Amino acid sequence: MTVVKGEPVPEGADDPGDMARGGPGGDGYVPSERRLARERHHRARARRATAVAALSTLVTAALLYLVVVNAPGWSRTKETFLSAHYAREAFPKVLEGLWLNLRLLLVCGAAVLVLGMLIAIARTLRGPVFFPLRVLAAAYTDFFRGLPLIINLMIVVLGVPALRLQGVTVDPVLLGGTALTLTYSAYVAEVFRAGIESVHPSQRAAARSLGLTSRQALRHVVLPQAVRRQVPPLLNDLVSLQKDTGLVSIGGAVDAVRAADIIVGRSLNYTPYIVAGLVFVALTIPMTRFTDWVTARMDRRREQGGSL
Repeated sequence: MTVVKGEPVPEGADDPGDMARGGPGGDGYVPSERRLARERHHRARARRATAVAALSTLVTAALLYLVVVNAPGWSRTKETFLSAHYAREAFPKVLEGLWLNLRLLLVCGAAVLVLGMLIAIARTLRGPVFFPLRVLAAAYTDFFRGLPLIINLMIVVLGVPALRLQGVTVDPVLLGGTALTLTYSAYVAEVFRAGIESVHPSQRAAARSLGLTSRQALRHVVLPQAVRRQVPPLLNDLVSLQKDTGLVSIGGAVDAVRAADIIVGRSLNYTPYIVAGLVFVALTIPMTRFTDWVTARMDRRREQGGSL
């Protein structure tokens, strides 16, 4: 703390010497010794924190390494799960199967967004005439959010072909994508519904006062704000969908997981599973970091009073 004419000056405020030289934004500004010392102190603290973090990370990694390699079964585990030979064999086949996962992600992701939006709109419709539609939409979301995805996949992938319906596909890829869409659209519908209900009713009232119909107010005023506010959770659901596309392998579809499973069944070595897992991680990390960046950007705009 410094004192100027008997009044205390906060620690983070400009130094009196700075103000005497015209202020930080003035012409001919020369930082005072006090400010330079404070900046040197902050830089020293940042360097010290970085060094401590790096040292603690190295120590933790070394301890984990020693614990793992000194375990009684490490040699056998290394041979079974970390074989370079089987990793080289599995990698191209896993990448070939990954193309199916990526196609499922694109198609199911688009279908989930559309269906989820329609269900969310149905749940937010007003008036007694829409009561049956609201009940059906609520029952849909409650059922598929409560039903485990793996069971949903088994019912659709294995149960639909057993019905032997004329004109209904038995392709495990299409059936698996349908099951993924049914489950994830229920989650996305709740995300959209939360965004719609977060828009203040005065927005609708203002739109109606300008002559817009209820449908136009929803389309041009409510939905744009709702979607922008819910971008981070929607991206999180997309990351989860990307990982869960590997579950279509239970129906026999040859994706990245199934390709690894075929090699494991032939060699009795589990390294291909590790390869498939690392491939999915390599895809998920960029999407996760992008989600974090979008979330941080929206938080900064909200703090600065910008549009959402």
